[in-house]
Amino acid sequence: MSQLTPREILSAGAVIPVMAIHDLDSAVDLAHALVEGGIPTLEITLRTPFGLEAIRRIAKAVPGAIVGAGTVTNPDQFKAVEDAGAVFAISPGLHESLAKASHNGSIPLIPGVATPGEVQLALEHGIDTLKLFPAEVVGGKAMLKALYGPYADVRFCPTGGISLQTAPDYLALPNVLCVGGSWLTPKEAVQNRDWATITRLAREAAALKAG
Repeated sequence: MSQLTPREILSAGAVIPVMAIHDLDSAVDLAHALVEGGIPTLEITLRTPFGLEAIRRIAKAVPGAIVGAGTVTNPDQFKAVEDAGAVFAISPGLHESLAKASHNGSIPLIPGVATPGEVQLALEHGIDTLKLFPAEVVGGKAMLKALYGPYADVRFCPTGGISLQTAPDYLALPNVLCVGGSWLTPKEAVQNRDWATITRLAREAAALKAG
């Protein structure tokens, strides 16, 4: 896949599922179910031991997927997910060494921010497409509206505490490209390999439109 910009990655679907893989053998089927439902951009977190291998497998086996890594917190992890086939990396926060690693890498970093100061740090590193995290805890829609004033050119993927019911209000904001959410991959459905339910949830999410 040719390199996509952060905004192309986040604009490919209304929702990015935040996926913590606990069963490596189901990772490819889970990705297929989401892509079939119209959700191509997938965030595979490094919160489980299977994250890197899941990225490798999905990148090879699911051609319609835009596979990225989440919970990337240091330069070594950034290099590892890049080598595994991720086409983007998402971090919960931003610091100097991670920003520099992204400049030296071949995939974009979409870092998490929670304050105007962190937005400013990202901009100083030339990064203007960000994750607001944890969205609901740090002010959610009110925070995004406040940030739009001084940072009208910055775009966000708010993640953390967002549901199918609250997503439309976020997507209606002018500085939101998509939202992140874990509701697309409920644990029971994944454990039961109920891919029809996953695809149905993906279709519901894909029907949400940004304003």
